[in-house]
Amino acid sequence: MKIRVTPALERARKDAGLTQAELAEKAGVPQAAVSRFDRASQGNYANLIAIARALNVPVEALFIIEEVVD
Repeated sequence: MKIRVTPALERARKDAGLTQAELAEKAGVPQAAVSRFDRASQGNYANLIAIARALNVPVEALFIIEEVVD
């Protein structure tokens, strides 16, 4: 059995009714940081924590974690 981790920042951001620019301002991080996580590119984890705090969600809420049967 494998574990699949899918970034879910875009969903959390849209659920909060925020654009990338608005979330970046609220989190105090560059918009590029939000964009990288939205696109599932690698980003700075300190920025990810700031983004989660700005959304008032735990970091885990920014990912979908599923067990995948081979």
